[in-house]
Amino acid sequence: MKMALVLNAINPSIGGVLIRGEKGTGKSTAVRALARLLPEQQVVAGCRFGDNPSDRESLCMDCQARLQAGERLAAATRRMRVVELPINASEDRVVGTIDIEAALKEGSRRFEAGVLAEANRNILYVDEVNLLDDHIVDVLLDAAAMGVNIVEREGVSVMHPARFILVGTMNPEEGELRPQLLDRFGLCVDVEGIRDLEQRVAIVEKRAAWEDDPG
Repeated sequence: MKMALVLNAINPSIGGVLIRGEKGTGKSTAVRALARLLPEQQVVAGCRFGDNPSDRESLCMDCQARLQAGERLAAATRRMRVVELPINASEDRVVGTIDIEAALKEGSRRFEAGVLAEANRNILYVDEVNLLDDHIVDVLLDAAAMGVNIVEREGVSVMHPARFILVGTMNPEEGELRPQLLDRFGLCVDVEGIRDLEQRVAIVEKRAAWEDDPG
């Protein structure tokens, strides 16, 4: 599990990882702990999508407009992070939505960013991915494969980069993931709980010692 997560952080082109295991095997803990290992990255200052200033071809529509207006895109530094998707997220919460009223009155494409926008150039973590609506999972996997998110409402279209590492966790006892979706993860890891009593006691003792002295 640890190796699969680190490999995806090093090389996002692997295509994400699905971690399967029973409850209490540390799946969520491992994913959230990954945030401390993630590197810093250059982003366009003020860009809500965290565009890469050295990759002009993948800039969002806002940054492209700034360039065309003759503005120089200043760079800033941020750390990659783990963005979590709520299990009850709607499609609009995932892909974002367009303010139709602003589009009709002002002629502007005012976009309310969703989870995919936050996840751009970060890690998108979906706990209990097998319990998500199949349509939402399809949306996530399509965006991960294409690297862009396109939102179209009432004839108004907005596109922004959505390049992220998809990490899903699931408990097979609560239901399996459809084979078509399972095949679209780059790696799949099965995690088993520790049964040996001495090892379990040692884990609890190490945890207690860390809580007493985290340093």
